[in-house]
Amino acid sequence: MKILVVGGGGREHAIIMKLAESKQVDALYCAPGNGGIAQFATCYPVKATDIDGMVKLAKELAVDIVFVAPDDPLVLGMVDAMEAEGFMTFGPSKAAAIIEGSKVFSKQLMKQYGIPTAGYEVFTQPDQAIAYIKAKNTYPTVIKADGLALGKGVVLAQDFAEAEAAVRSMMEDKIFGESGAQIVVEEFLTGPEVSVLCFTDGKTVCPMISSMDHKRANDGDQGLNTGGMGTVSPNPYYTEEIADVCMKTIFLPTVDAMAKEGRAFKGCLYFGLMLTPNGPKVIEYNCRFGDPETQVVLPLLETDFVDIIKAIHAGTLDQLDIQWKKGCVACVIMASGGYPKKYATGLPISGLNEKGQLDSAFVYHAGTRYENGTFLTAGGRVLGVTVAGDTLQQALDGAYAAVEQIRFEGAHYRKDIGQRALACGK
Repeated sequence: MKILVVGGGGREHAIIMKLAESKQVDALYCAPGNGGIAQFATCYPVKATDIDGMVKLAKELAVDIVFVAPDDPLVLGMVDAMEAEGFMTFGPSKAAAIIEGSKVFSKQLMKQYGIPTAGYEVFTQPDQAIAYIKAKNTYPTVIKADGLALGKGVVLAQDFAEAEAAVRSMMEDKIFGESGAQIVVEEFLTGPEVSVLCFTDGKTVCPMISSMDHKRANDGDQGLNTGGMGTVSPNPYYTEEIADVCMKTIFLPTVDAMAKEGRAFKGCLYFGLMLTPNGPKVIEYNCRFGDPETQVVLPLLETDFVDIIKAIHAGTLDQLDIQWKKGCVACVIMASGGYPKKYATGLPISGLNEKGQLDSAFVYHAGTRYENGTFLTAGGRVLGVTVAGDTLQQALDGAYAAVEQIRFEGAHYRKDIGQRALACGK
């Protein structure tokens, strides 16, 4: 089979490496891809959001499967366009992708169907939102842009001044464009965070191994929200008992609710959960594989990924017994200095071999390009340095030892990835 993966980050690199393990795959293509992905798949310079261009490419390459990985093209309806042309496509339809495309939609879905989440209010006017926050007077308070914002459209305001600034920057300054035309103001939940990715064909739900993301830019969960600075899997806070509660109260009810709304969800549905003192609650949904969660979850997948894609497409996921490897995986993100704000690109990366790899770790390329035999930085998050081990400590030790071998000017990474996970049960 020939497979085209849409996207160009660390998540797509992880998806390609897992697809490459399948005996059913003859050729792998990626658009737009990046410097590291280009060592394992043929890359084409088509933007991930260029639906017409991507359909044209899929036809030219005569691919068997199109795997749409990022949120933007899913929310824009790329899956619908591909399916209309007869391509087997992995990912939800435009109607289903709204579960991530609109925070307002997802919050109202949860309220309507009794799925546990934080209390919230929706606002279309900044002054009304600010008046509500002032009257509530409870901090931290959570302010979310309605639409997509590269994982950065959430502010945890510690006081009224921060909350007012967040509302005005989203709604008046339009720092996230039209994504901030509506906002959600919600209560701040406490407890360990868990990410659970689930395969679903619109009826059956097959959760993957759990993981723990680290969103803040700096150690000790300080600094600005990012797309994610590192991950570990599995998440030790996510016990079998909690998994059972989540399946009954969150996962199945969400997939059933989407089907009832005429928006059957097929693909990978991401659940961002908070294990509160009052039980697990949904913080957010994503309509696709998370980044960098994918980099620690897919390495543990034993079952042929292509068989899963086929079963989801055919609606026969209930007939597949998905198997997972034992062990732990840790991923440390090496980011550009200044990320998630302004940062330089085009800086040479040293320490990697000609495949953009290390002998001791798998390096998922998130933001790189390859020129004249050299890998250069080309994004905020640059590399995801990933190691598997029998224990989490082993995986983390390996990942940090590997990070020490890689250099680029201004490289920034957190030194405390996985520490909360190691503290679990102590």
